[in-house]
Amino acid sequence: MFLTGRFLILVLLGAVPILVWPNFVVPPLWVLFCVALTCLDIALAGSTKSITLTRSAPGPLRLGESTTCSVTVVNHGSSTFRGVLRDSWQPSAGATDNTTRVTVPTNENRTVTTVLTPTRRGDRLAVRVAVRRIGPLGLAGRQRSVPLPGRVRALPPFDSRRLLPSRLAHLRQLDGRSAVRVRGQGTEFDSLRDYVEGDDVRSIDWRATARRRSTVVRTWQPEKDRHIVLVLDTSRTSAGRVGDTPRLDAAMDAALLLASLASHAGDRVDLIAGDRRVHRRVVGVGRTMLLNSLVTAMADLEPALLEADWPLLGAEVAKIGRQRALLVLLTPLEPAAVEESLLPPLSVLAQRYKVIIGSVADPALDDMLARRDDAAAIYDAAAAARTITLRNRTATALSRLGVDVVDAAPDKLPAKLADHYLLLKSRGLL
Repeated sequence: MFLTGRFLILVLLGAVPILVWPNFVVPPLWVLFCVALTCLDIALAGSTKSITLTRSAPGPLRLGESTTCSVTVVNHGSSTFRGVLRDSWQPSAGATDNTTRVTVPTNENRTVTTVLTPTRRGDRLAVRVAVRRIGPLGLAGRQRSVPLPGRVRALPPFDSRRLLPSRLAHLRQLDGRSAVRVRGQGTEFDSLRDYVEGDDVRSIDWRATARRRSTVVRTWQPEKDRHIVLVLDTSRTSAGRVGDTPRLDAAMDAALLLASLASHAGDRVDLIAGDRRVHRRVVGVGRTMLLNSLVTAMADLEPALLEADWPLLGAEVAKIGRQRALLVLLTPLEPAAVEESLLPPLSVLAQRYKVIIGSVADPALDDMLARRDDAAAIYDAAAAARTITLRNRTATALSRLGVDVVDAAPDKLPAKLADHYLLLKSRGLL
């Protein structure tokens, strides 16, 4: 049962008879009157067990989008059900308009909808549905909480998707150019054309030249079906936030853009996500299902307050394939973590793969470095300068191993990583 504001008003109105008849018997009698009236109201409210509830599960949506979840109310009682339903969700599900008055005649049903706008990735869960029937006097009523499980899955938003058309245009330009700098068994013959100044003399087709009596060179199709392995670090270093964006979410956005671009280029893309154990593996998925598989795998990933086991993750990469591939490690460029755990296995991986480290930089460091307003700002600038120096030293050590480092702010990392991939592809270094 529950009491409404009217019951409190009714009790306060008891001050009137007490003032009119100042007798010690009046207050108890008024309390008994209020209680009797309330019990009558509860009895007339009707049972909350006369209805059954069923929930329709909403489909997955991208973070920041909205969807609706429906609850169907079926009345099996002998009288019309008039009450209030509250669909309770986790706060991060972003439920709005979840309290609804509903009237359901006998043996009929009604549908109640709740708007959901999740504020966090992953599975947002429904807790319960609270059912209330208020008595005809409005003093009290009956209440029941019905466990009604449900969930909505919020996928990574993939904000960098807007950058994909421009990178695809660049990719088409690469496909249309002669890949004369790409030589080896992996190249595919495309066509013949007349020699122009600057062409590699080794691409001259002497037989065709003899037939045409003019110098002719062979053109080659850019190599496709390259292998790209994305390793997503979910250790403690990825739990930090840069502005309003967690480092892990920014790394996911960069991984999705690179995977989409590479799949359009005809390359094979695999994903490993983990820290001290592997949480997700997306291996051998075709181009048409790749993006859906990646966003589904990333949806409920959360950082763990543990150090990354890079030897373990390196072994997982080796299981996927020992042939040369592009290995992209999406991990923060934290000097202590890199030097202690990543450098030893990375020296081995760099001999077998072309390695890129994609790191989320904090633009606040540059702002701190530029400020000299007072003593506190000077100390902050000194700390920022030391941090930047250590990061640059770590990046230099990685470059000596042949590792490319792409370090950028969260909103710029996807574009820079995709551009670096296109640069390697144009130079025939994949």
